[in-house]
Amino acid sequence: MVTVLALMALMMPLFSGAVDIRQLRQLAARHNVTCVLVFGDSSVDPGNNNRLPTTMKGNFPPYGKDFFDRHPTGRFSNGRLATDFIAEALGYTKIIPAFLDPNLKPADLLHGVSFASAASGYDDLTANLSQVLPVSRQIEYLKHYKLHLSRLVGGKKAQNIVKNAIFVLSMGTNDFLQNYFLEPTRPKQFTVEQYQNFLASRMFQDIKEMNRLGATRVVVVGVPPLGCMPLVKTLAGQNTCVESYNQASWSFNAKIKEKLAILRKTLGLKDAYVDCYAVIQNAINAPQKFGLVETSKGCCGSGTIEYGDTCKGLTTCADPSKYAFWDAVHPTEKMYRILAGEAIESLSETLID
Repeated sequence: MVTVLALMALMMPLFSGAVDIRQLRQLAARHNVTCVLVFGDSSVDPGNNNRLPTTMKGNFPPYGKDFFDRHPTGRFSNGRLATDFIAEALGYTKIIPAFLDPNLKPADLLHGVSFASAASGYDDLTANLSQVLPVSRQIEYLKHYKLHLSRLVGGKKAQNIVKNAIFVLSMGTNDFLQNYFLEPTRPKQFTVEQYQNFLASRMFQDIKEMNRLGATRVVVVGVPPLGCMPLVKTLAGQNTCVESYNQASWSFNAKIKEKLAILRKTLGLKDAYVDCYAVIQNAINAPQKFGLVETSKGCCGSGTIEYGDTCKGLTTCADPSKYAFWDAVHPTEKMYRILAGEAIESLSETLID
């Protein structure tokens, strides 16, 4: 059986412009890779929040400025997300649709969907603060997905599709920025390290539940260097990255990797860890290597504080492809493309078995 990382190793050149896409797709087909199922926050939410009573939405201009037909979908970027590029690399679809999208077609279920919800996190409290979908609810929607899939192709085939899907988890940022470092509840209960342990244990339980529901291949995306986000630097009154926030990201990512090692041994999962922290840090430290020019501020408005609602209707930079950040928090499509390629490359060198 193919490992998730063997697939990713072949996917990497797609994003550097020298890929044998046919070879990748043949490998995916040979090992029955069926689709991509996505859980998490705004880094992988293609528009589920459009259907929720929350202010955490991105379904208005200038979001979607470089998406197909310049259409704002709810993605918190100017274009596509990393998971969209991964789906395209596998040859299934150019985008991963939102499960709650009312225009979702039955055939879309076969190629993968996203249950992710912007402003969510591993801690249910994080999602509740913004009235978005906690992971527990996202997993409930996975159960709905399985029912719809069974009606479409039959129970046995549906089970096989889920078993051979790539499950992607991408979250954690909001647990720190919208919760622990902002709200009083969790700091009264936990030190930073205790909270990291709590989050890692929540992730562990979530993946166990996904495994119970059929998941066998799991990709977990680490937390980015939070202290390098333009918004965080602005609020701290710094021009450089805020080290304490970066340290929180780095140590939490170490705990994620520890939990994945345990899951690998106890459940026999095929797993991959995407080092989002290193990829973004590298892009900030050596932007020219990635074709970037501006990594200190976003493209929307002043680029220092606007995101979501406060970005609505604002003017943007002339060329987002030269920017790492679209708004003061979220990456550009260019950065997501880099994440979908460079992170895969760094992983494939060390983790393919």
